[in-house]
Amino acid sequence: MTAGLARAAVAALALLTLGAAPDRGELTGADGLVRVYDHILNAQFASAASEMTRACGPAGAENAAGASLAPEEACDVLAATSTWWRILLDPQSRAFDPQFSREVEYAIKRTEAWTARDPDSAEAHFYNGAAYAARVQWRVLRDEKLAAARDGKRIKQALERAIALDPDLDDAYFGIGLYKYSADIAPAAAKVLRFLLMLPGGDKTEGLAQMQRARADGKLLQGEADYQLHILYLWYERRPDLAVELLEALRDRYPGNPLFAAQLATVQDDYLHDVTASLATWRALLDDARADRVNEAGLAEAEARLGIARHLDGLDETDLALEQLRRVIAAKPAKPVGSLAAAYLALGEGEDRLGHHDAAVAAYRLAAAAAPMPDSEDIRRRATERMKRAPDEARAEAYRLSIDGLRRLEKGDAVSAEAVLAHSLALDPRNAVARYRYGRAALAKKDEVAALAAFEATIRAARDCPAPIAAAAYLDAARLHERMARREQAIDYYRTASTWFGGGRETRAAAERALARLHAPK
Repeated sequence: MTAGLARAAVAALALLTLGAAPDRGELTGADGLVRVYDHILNAQFASAASEMTRACGPAGAENAAGASLAPEEACDVLAATSTWWRILLDPQSRAFDPQFSREVEYAIKRTEAWTARDPDSAEAHFYNGAAYAARVQWRVLRDEKLAAARDGKRIKQALERAIALDPDLDDAYFGIGLYKYSADIAPAAAKVLRFLLMLPGGDKTEGLAQMQRARADGKLLQGEADYQLHILYLWYERRPDLAVELLEALRDRYPGNPLFAAQLATVQDDYLHDVTASLATWRALLDDARADRVNEAGLAEAEARLGIARHLDGLDETDLALEQLRRVIAAKPAKPVGSLAAAYLALGEGEDRLGHHDAAVAAYRLAAAAAPMPDSEDIRRRATERMKRAPDEARAEAYRLSIDGLRRLEKGDAVSAEAVLAHSLALDPRNAVARYRYGRAALAKKDEVAALAAFEATIRAARDCPAPIAAAAYLDAARLHERMARREQAIDYYRTASTWFGGGRETRAAAERALARLHAPK
């Protein structure tokens, strides 16, 4: 497998084993384990530990209500699982690696002993697979491919034994299905490794069906299954829409875990190219972090501000992006690893766009100094290279004026906004964003002819324009054509605005409403 696929696969295998039922659908102490698992997925790690003390106990032990407690080995696995999810929040950090290593080795030792004394217990084999699965995903993350493959073999054997003893263990089918899916689509190099380990091949279709069965019928697996399935939907099924649905459900079900919102924002950007949706998700996460509605709020705030800054800069609103970056820098976050260095690097890039090269160089130096080791984002090299490249002064001045014109327009001063934007375009006539903003200023002055000309010019350069602005230009031009009784041209532009890739939900909805109105029977 590739490292990314293996990481997705083994992460699912780690917790899927918690959903088994040794007595035909009944996992011992399942209710307590559900509570623990929900706390883990909600990033409530301290309360998860407290729940473990109430959920598990010696064989045959009961709680105050007379219900059976889960086996102690189950909570051994859950303890390692909880630490693994802490690692997932900041995967470049090694801070929790020693703790995780101790916990997972202990869980493996304990579950191995259980299977030895009770070889016919499906539950014992299930938790044994869980313990190895917790370790294998960490080994994949740390690039220990061969060791991870060996653990993968043990996981498969344990799960198959558990299912042989109890075919009704619905959750176990997720792990088997994930193995079959991964083995079928694995690249040639991974297939050679699989051959050397004497593992059988796979079946993508059957594997996906088994994973979906486990997700539908399993006891405890839905959250974990949703997270892993979203990765498969992205990478191999080419269904980012389904991935987004799963991530939205995870974010809503586990609002305390910032990982799900951050992953959703990333997918909206990287796969759907929906900048406005991604920006809205990052902003919502920032609001939740500042209001302490998410756990690891400092980490979430740093991630959210970096995401917001990246999008604002991409929309040619670098002044607002720099405000976000300076807030990150002022907080000096230790988590996630590299966030401070990333903020300094982005600050330097923003200052360069605005023509402030001396300020940019100072930021680049701080980025290089703050870069972590290992420098997985290559911040030191990137910062060093950017120090050597001064921005074009005329283009930078045009860019500053474009932003100045936008801010004047937002304050209702259309006259001065139009003048400033005209100056910007004189310095850089090819700037499609400044051209669109000039059109908005002209429209505010009720100069529809000049506004339409500007929007049409933006449309001609739409491929070099941020998608939300290009789509907005089509929408605004369509409205003007409609006012001028050019119905067919208006319909054509509305249709383009409604389908422009990455154009934004509000623009698309407005265009669709206009199309419905124009096509409505009279």
